[in-house]
Amino acid sequence: MAIQWFPGHMTKALRQMEKELKNVDIIFYLLDARAPFSCLNPKLSQMAKDKQIIYVLTKCDMVEEGDIDRFKEKLKGENCSVVAVNGIQSNSSKSLLFLTKNLVAEKLKRKAKLGIDYLPKAMVVGVPNVGKSTLINNLCGKAKTETGNKPGVTRGKQWVQTASGLMLLDTPGTLWPSFEEDRVARNLAYIGSIKDEVLDIEDLAYFFVLDTLPKYKHLIEKRYNITIDKDDEYLDILDKICSSRNCVLKRGEPDYERCANIILDDFRKGRMGKIALE
Repeated sequence: MAIQWFPGHMTKALRQMEKELKNVDIIFYLLDARAPFSCLNPKLSQMAKDKQIIYVLTKCDMVEEGDIDRFKEKLKGENCSVVAVNGIQSNSSKSLLFLTKNLVAEKLKRKAKLGIDYLPKAMVVGVPNVGKSTLINNLCGKAKTETGNKPGVTRGKQWVQTASGLMLLDTPGTLWPSFEEDRVARNLAYIGSIKDEVLDIEDLAYFFVLDTLPKYKHLIEKRYNITIDKDDEYLDILDKICSSRNCVLKRGEPDYERCANIILDDFRKGRMGKIALE
């Protein structure tokens, strides 16, 4: 299943972000907790290598705490910190503000000695649909940017100020020209960072079952009230889900397209349970 998608506006966005880097103190690098390493854009990582980075694990309510701890350990490094947030709860972003204030404290002191009332600046980056606008709105305490449960809502840069005096630069979600690993591309498609309109949804759902079955067979069985036998092929499993959800065409054949949309929607909205793709 080959997945490639790199609209022209993302090239423009990456160029704009590179120009703005010199004006910011910190980068909030948002990663979807269901597939954080797949969300690491190699172009963004290269651009930001000389900046202080706070990796922000979003949608943490959709994976187990043990997975969050495992991701934190792997992401920590020099000039890198990690914070986990639940985008639904505005108070979960307080730890991010606290860490940011500590990281810029020395610079603020230096500016104050010079009589400069300086507002620290952070750039918010990440793949499409990772939760950038939701995080910014939570940090500001009210809606400052448009949000949506689909990729591509934010199309241009937006500067906003939080109540604590932190300036945030919201940026469009960006992907990269090609995916070296098919699994990375699939993970991004599963979490909704690639528009469904450019994907084969039936194939995507097929591979989702293929990828998640070894670890999460019990969740799939529970969600769709089915039993998966050891001899079942993946198409057999889709047939069982079709039957369970009454996804049947007029001639009695399985409606794989409708079934595929149900499976992906159940995963993306957390109805299937807590699933980490990595």
